[in-house]
Amino acid sequence: MRLVTLPGVFSPISDSRLLAACLRSEIRPGARVADLCTGSGLLAVVAALHGAAATAVDVSRRAVVTARLNARLNGVSVRAVRGDLLAPLEEERFDVIVSNPPYVPAETDATPSGPARAWVGGRDGRAVLDRICEQAPRHLLPGGALLLVQSSVCGERLTLDRLAASGLEARVVARRRGPLGPLLAERAEELERRGLLAPGARSEEVLVVRGRRPGAPIS
Repeated sequence: MRLVTLPGVFSPISDSRLLAACLRSEIRPGARVADLCTGSGLLAVVAALHGAAATAVDVSRRAVVTARLNARLNGVSVRAVRGDLLAPLEEERFDVIVSNPPYVPAETDATPSGPARAWVGGRDGRAVLDRICEQAPRHLLPGGALLLVQSSVCGERLTLDRLAASGLEARVVARRRGPLGPLLAERAEELERRGLLAPGARSEEVLVVRGRRPGAPIS
């Protein structure tokens, strides 16, 4: 796969690759897939390469352009639209909704401007994550699945409980332990003081959480 990123657009890192591997196992030809917080468009392009009708959404104009460019570079069709999560998709429903949302805890809940909004997720890292957990179930077809990637620092149990409360069958389908990423590592002492990180801990798990809407998939 060929990928480029325009200046100001977040380049995919290992958490996106982990999520992409899980996404591949969910896709069947003709499936409708929505990639929220698309960034480079990696996940939408992966979906399209596996025969899905892919839609990429981002609040960043540059990200939308980047997603379109990467679709062309890889010879696939991706509908890329600008907007806030599922708002531009109105009443559309999908077989798979996938997202690598901003989940790095910050000092405040203020929404940052510029490139930082691709990774800053509010004081607990859940500002965007919780909104996806709330909104996505209404946009899933019967048997459809939501796939999210996050850090264990943001609360694995919280995500599972929120998806279950929305009527989804929720579980962790992939996890990878490693040292804190650079953005979390530079905030480690602050995260300890706020109870988001255990004293002395300098590692995290990157998790892929799957929430499935009950019902048989529509053929």
